[in-house]
Amino acid sequence: MSFHVRRKDREITDFAALREVLKSTKYVTVALCMDDEPYLVSLSHGYDEKRNCLYFHCADVGKKLVYLKANSKVWGQTVEDYGVTDECDYAYKSVHFKGTMSLINDLSEKQHAMEVLVRQLSETPEEKLAKIQPEKLAKTTMSKIDITYMSGKQHKHSIL
Repeated sequence: MSFHVRRKDREITDFAALREVLKSTKYVTVALCMDDEPYLVSLSHGYDEKRNCLYFHCADVGKKLVYLKANSKVWGQTVEDYGVTDECDYAYKSVHFKGTMSLINDLSEKQHAMEVLVRQLSETPEEKLAKIQPEKLAKTTMSKIDITYMSGKQHKHSIL
């Protein structure tokens, strides 16, 4: 089944513009499903433009990991919120994505993932990255979402 953006005048069709929204936001909301039971979780993330994936870290136990192990297919979104316009409309940019979530076990990929995450989320990334200890990183649960599809929408007043 295929869907499309109903308001073509608000559709973001430029792939670079879609990637820019993922690079500029700090949180994504991801939908997972297991046994016909949905689960929604918001995650701080880092977007790797070259690999077209999102990285995040989490506890080593919990609901999202149970769902991930049952079904790795996810749907997510992120929003740049510009608030109410002078015309009482709502200004925003949003990106929806589909992908496959997986755990990262390789230490070098965890290091790369943490660098991407910290650079996106921190105002002082070099200071934070200098504090990362390989033995602690090895014990950190990290995941990624390999993005297979993206679509976007924006309110006309959110075009900068």
